[in-house]
Amino acid sequence: MRKILDAIMAAEGAADPDQELAGVAGLPVPDSYRGVVVRADETSMFDGVATGEKDPRKSLHVQEVPTPQLGPGEALVAVMASAINYNTVWTSIFEPLSTFRFLKKYGRLSPLAKRHDLPYHVVGSDAAGVVLRVGPGVTRWMAGDEVVAHCLSVELEDAAGHDDTMLDPQQRIWGFETNFGGLAELAVVKANQLMPKPRHLTWEEAASPGLVNSTAYRQLVSHHGARMKQGDVVLIWGASGGLGGYATQLVLGGGGIPVCVVSSPDRAQLCRRMGAELVIDRSEFSFWKDERTQDTDEWRRFGERVRELTAGEDPDIVFEHPGRETFGVSVYVAKRGGTIVTCASTSGFLHQYDNRYLWMNLKRIIGSHFANYREAWEANRLVSLGRIHPTVSRTYPLEQTGQAAYEVHRNVHQGKVGVRCLSPADGLGVRDPELRARHEAGINRFRGW
Repeated sequence: MRKILDAIMAAEGAADPDQELAGVAGLPVPDSYRGVVVRADETSMFDGVATGEKDPRKSLHVQEVPTPQLGPGEALVAVMASAINYNTVWTSIFEPLSTFRFLKKYGRLSPLAKRHDLPYHVVGSDAAGVVLRVGPGVTRWMAGDEVVAHCLSVELEDAAGHDDTMLDPQQRIWGFETNFGGLAELAVVKANQLMPKPRHLTWEEAASPGLVNSTAYRQLVSHHGARMKQGDVVLIWGASGGLGGYATQLVLGGGGIPVCVVSSPDRAQLCRRMGAELVIDRSEFSFWKDERTQDTDEWRRFGERVRELTAGEDPDIVFEHPGRETFGVSVYVAKRGGTIVTCASTSGFLHQYDNRYLWMNLKRIIGSHFANYREAWEANRLVSLGRIHPTVSRTYPLEQTGQAAYEVHRNVHQGKVGVRCLSPADGLGVRDPELRARHEAGINRFRGW
């Protein structure tokens, strides 16, 4: 692994980084590597513990694992950096169920998929790094390519997946419903997960947009989502967070009007630094009277606050991902004929809303889950062009992944929390300093928060 890292580091400051990186093709692949895992024999460790008290630092371990053999259409990537997503939090606290159930189900699909059914699960659904090897049938990518990986793993052997790959019966989220994820020194991906690394970004910056930026793109921009158009008023929950930070940028870049909902003045300031003008502090509202009863008076008060900011307009689109806590008010405040587009449900999966506000006002609810390859590619292209910027606030070394996941679970982070896997320090991997210089302020606006 040391020789692989040395070869990648030789590209730093080199006149021809691509030529230096091509040398990894001649290096041997190690028999094992370090990865962040949960263990099958620990899935009951949090039994009886409240969700908010479960501690990812206890369940996420860095350990040496065997390097799997590549199959057809796959690639082995040396991972320089990754990032924390909420699915890693769910994996670490074994909610809503243990991911080992996903791995067992996948393992029954084929002898090749059986590799994923192991007593440990290497987690992580983001990665930026360098291709080391490709399996049979891969022609688009080669050893030495600098890449980022999106998290859609799909078999594409069923007709249903060839209109929208997200509808493939064997669609899975890599590093969550599959093994060999990105929080590790090496990762196994399907070749159609790979995309070019944005050349003006560092490794940790390039690793951070993948899952959340692609998810927000499908929810808002794609014809599979809300089909946002210029002038649309878009209510964005958690607008300074990992998902909401990209949603805010996409709305601004697409000519929409974001109404950013955050939970503190600091987070409101971050939204304004992204260019948003309309911000609501959700701590001023309490949408539930108790665990079972929502407060419709607060729904109305919140709706009035939205209209105060928008000169009387209700949201054309509500960008939903908190779930249970906010879904009732989201359905209520969307305009007549408006759209609520939802994913994730980080505050709870069982949503309650008053259907009268949906059916009588002709509103729509759209379920959205990650993105297909084309959507992920387009979202990554916007990052490569400098139109969308990473939202990394802080980074941790691989050994402290548990702490990084803990902060995301406790919602004490801003934007995205990055993890350095092979990369020995922040700031490495920039190949286009001129483009970076033009966007330095936007790239760094979440740093230190």
